[in-house]
Amino acid sequence: MQSTRTLTDKIFLILKGLGMGAANKVPGVSGGVVAFVAGFYEEFIYSLKKVNKTAFKLLFNGRFKSFYQYINGRFLSLLFLGMIVSYFSISKLLDYLIKHYELYIWSVFFGMIVGSIYYINKDFKDWNFKTYASLAIGILLGVGISFLNPAKENDNLWFVFFCGIISVSGMTLPGFSGSFILILLGNYVLLLVDSVNALSDTFTEIIRGDFSFFENSERIRMLKVLVIFTLGSVTGLVTFSHMLSYILKRYKSITLSAILGFIIGSLGVVWPWKKTIYKLDESGHFLLDSTQQKVIENYQRYIPNLNTETYYAIGFIFLGIIIVLALEWYGQKTRKVT
Repeated sequence: MQSTRTLTDKIFLILKGLGMGAANKVPGVSGGVVAFVAGFYEEFIYSLKKVNKTAFKLLFNGRFKSFYQYINGRFLSLLFLGMIVSYFSISKLLDYLIKHYELYIWSVFFGMIVGSIYYINKDFKDWNFKTYASLAIGILLGVGISFLNPAKENDNLWFVFFCGIISVSGMTLPGFSGSFILILLGNYVLLLVDSVNALSDTFTEIIRGDFSFFENSERIRMLKVLVIFTLGSVTGLVTFSHMLSYILKRYKSITLSAILGFIIGSLGVVWPWKKTIYKLDESGHFLLDSTQQKVIENYQRYIPNLNTETYYAIGFIFLGIIIVLALEWYGQKTRKVT
């Protein structure tokens, strides 16, 4: 697989990583949907599954080239490069766009989810009692999750580790938004805003030759939280990939119908017409995170009036559908070549 990739394929793989990274950052959107529709979901799961006992044995024995080939390293490294770049670039742009053009951005995401449902359903022919049942369970779970009330922030390291495991579900399970789950667990701001900002500030200070952060107990606490969260994420990524690889191999139709259900259920989370509800302190003032942004608690959804803004939003929904169909076209082309 690695040797057959052209330069164009490698560039597109980095771009897919950018897409996955951006999708994972947005509450309600799943990076796994990008992987699924762009045609590299099964290779992604298969490659992650190769991070196992054999891989570590090769690594510890100094057989780095064999380790790299064994885990499909070129594929994973290009994909994760895209995700990392996305986190510090595209996701920042998304934050800006959501702040200033919230309705239209959510409309694009809603359209992408609708397009994903069409994409998965059009080639799925194995409908029977079991697959309909798993579809229904997936929808109920997706809808149920979208209407849960968030918990309070919790920086207990065991809970942070658990959050890391859960947060990567959006990468491995299409329709299951890790970011939105972190909002429900109460730790979205702590883990995806405050701790990342602490790391960024620390790097800036180190480059300047300033090591005073060692005396900053709050900074050390946040870095410790980020390390544990990262360990949890890596654990979750490897664990989920092994589990999904197993069930995809043995129960593919049931798994695909459940994934379709998750994605249908997630439409409630990305419904464009919603009012953001922010957390308030005891005196009724908005709670702010470390970047002085208001902390999201949940969303209140509503049916829009028909006006110019609504028609524009509907246009952006169709744009989202077109983006997914373009991804599908490229995914099919890539599969034919490889």
